[in-house]
This record gives sequence, structure tokens and C-alpha cells, in this order.
Amino acid sequence: MSIERNNLLSVFNGLLQPERFKDYGPNGLQVEGKGEIRRIVSGVTASRALIEAAIDARADAIFVHHGLFWRGMDGRITGWLKERIRLLLAHDINLYAYHLPLDAHAELGNNAQLGARLGVQGQAAFGDQNLGWLADADFANADALNTHVQTVLGRSATLVSADASRPIHKLAWCTGGAQGFFEAAIAAGADAFITGEISEPQAHLARETGVSFIAAGHHATERYGAPAVADHVARECGIKHQWIEIDNPA
Repeated sequence: MSIERNNLLSVFNGLLQPERFKDYGPNGLQVEGKGEIRRIVSGVTASRALIEAAIDARADAIFVHHGLFWRGMDGRITGWLKERIRLLLAHDINLYAYHLPLDAHAELGNNAQLGARLGVQGQAAFGDQNLGWLADADFANADALNTHVQTVLGRSATLVSADASRPIHKLAWCTGGAQGFFEAAIAAGADAFITGEISEPQAHLARETGVSFIAAGHHATERYGAPAVADHVARECGIKHQWIEIDNPA
């Protein structure tokens, strides 16, 4: 079976509702390829490695969280950007990208999927555009939570805590580069906050407030939403889907 390119776009838009978000780049179809789609590949970022893997997989479309175009770019198609676009056009592959809408989806999004893997049931509750999630939790302390996060994600994480023995009863998280949400998580009553990255100010805030901060990797925390959405849509539309993991230490 196959689905027409713009019909697939309508399915993604209906599910993820990009019109609800003020985002950092365009959501939806970023690069137009062939008209009929039978096989879709999903990944975190539209890197050259993912595009080349999708070519090998004979994909007609790629679905990602991090697309090619962002606010503030100067518009010139040169260097690495030119090469990625060249490969897509040469092989007539469609590129669909959804940023904040993919973070936010209540069941299939990055935050929902990370929470499910961590074994907590939360909901959007704080931060810019209400993207941060909050849930009741039951971890003996920050060290126990950090060990659990590392086991689930299969990688090391950075923990900053003034009191690693403090029980974790309220857990906040927002995947990716959401370190700027830490103050909102503190205000929401969290005992600990999980995101992908940490910047210099958050270490001080963690030590001064007693709220633990765990930086578990931008890529690592955002690798569950894209395959969940793509698999759901592929099954609904009767097309094939393949998740391709391109490892990233960040």
C-alpha cells in the first residue's frame, strides 16, 4: 500500500497539531520528494548519516524531530546543508520534521514516551508553552533516580544535587535542551528535574535549592517520540516503517 505525500502530511498535522505551537523552525514537510510513499524511516535528526541510511533502506520519506531549517539561519544552501538536501533530492525522498509538536504529544511524544520508559505517569504542567511534564514518583533519593535513568537510557548521566539522600516524590522532566525550564520545575514543586543538557547556571540552582538536576543526553532523551509517531501513522496508513538509530553522545 501507499499514501500520497500531502495526504501523509495531513495525517501528521492532524495528529501533532503544529498550529498550536510557536516553534524555532517550520513543522511539516521540509523537503518535497516523490508523490507516493510506501516506506518511511524515522530518526531523531535529519543528519547526513540518517539520510544515507534511509537511502539504503529504500525509504520514500523520513520523519524526524530535528529537521534542516531553523530560525536565524541565513538561507544559503552551502556546505553540510547543501549535501543533505542534495541527497534528499537526488533520491526523491520526502523529509517531514516536527519539533515542539513532537515533544508535546500526550501519548506518543518525546516527554510522554520518556515518562513511560521511566515508569512514571505525568502530564504537561509547566514551562514555556506548557512543555514541561510533572509526575508523582517514588525514588529513595537522587542517586537511585539517576541510576534508574542511566539503566533505562543505556548511557551515563550527569547528576547535580545538594542532597543526594533527599527522597524524590515529585519528578519533572522535559526532553532535549530544556535546561532553561529548571526554575519553572522548581516552582512547580519538583524534587528532581530530568532533561538532556545542563548549562552552567543550573548547577548552582540545584545546589542552592536542593532540587536535583539530571542531564541525561539531548539525543538519548529524544529518541522515542519519532519512532512512536511514525509507527502509529504507518500502521494507520498501511505503509512500512523503520526506525534507524544514529548514535550521538550529546
